[in-house]
This record gives sequence, C-alpha cells and structure tokens, in this order.
Amino acid sequence: MQTGKDLPACPVETTLMLIGDKWKVLILRDLLPGTKRFGELKRSIGSVSQKVLTAQLRDMEEKGLVSRKVYAEVPPRVEYSLTELGRSLKPILDAMRNWGEEYKNQNS
Repeated sequence: MQTGKDLPACPVETTLMLIGDKWKVLILRDLLPGTKRFGELKRSIGSVSQKVLTAQLRDMEEKGLVSRKVYAEVPPRVEYSLTELGRSLKPILDAMRNWGEEYKNQNS
C-alpha cells in the first residue's frame, strides 16, 4: 500500500489512481453484493481477458481494496471479496449508477 506522501496531492487523482480503470470499477460493482470466485467474476464482467482480470485483482489486492482467500483444495478454490476500504467505495459506485441511469433516460 502507498503512504500518503507517495500519493498525488489531488484527492480526485488519488481516487482515479485506485479505481480509474474500467475493469476495476466493474470488479467493484460485482463484488459489492458479496464474495465471488474468479470464474464468476470473469463471467459477470464479460469481455475481460483472464490475464487482465488477474492483473487488476492483484493490483486491487495490493492497494487494500480486495481480499483474496485461497482454499487448500484440489483443484484450488480462490475467492475474492471487498475489504472494508473497498466497500467504502459503494457511495461512489451508487452515484455513478444513478448518473448513468439519468443519462440513459435523457438520451433514449
């Protein structure tokens, strides 16, 4: 995790650094209801490649937004869930959904 001195001075830029990628926002959206396995995330997000999804999840885990739990089973089972910090982004995603719905209604 980065410390305050390593982060951009602008708080909006800091937020974008953490979730400014299309895939990260969709991962957050899909993990808000609860824990999901990798395959479930890949199916729910759609056109993301396995490589990109893995990289995004690792980055989000490193930044403290997502937790990863590996079960000692054969084959191994891996589950992803939002941390408390990740769940704190819910109001931002709710605002994005509301704005998107209003935009779609005005342009349909």
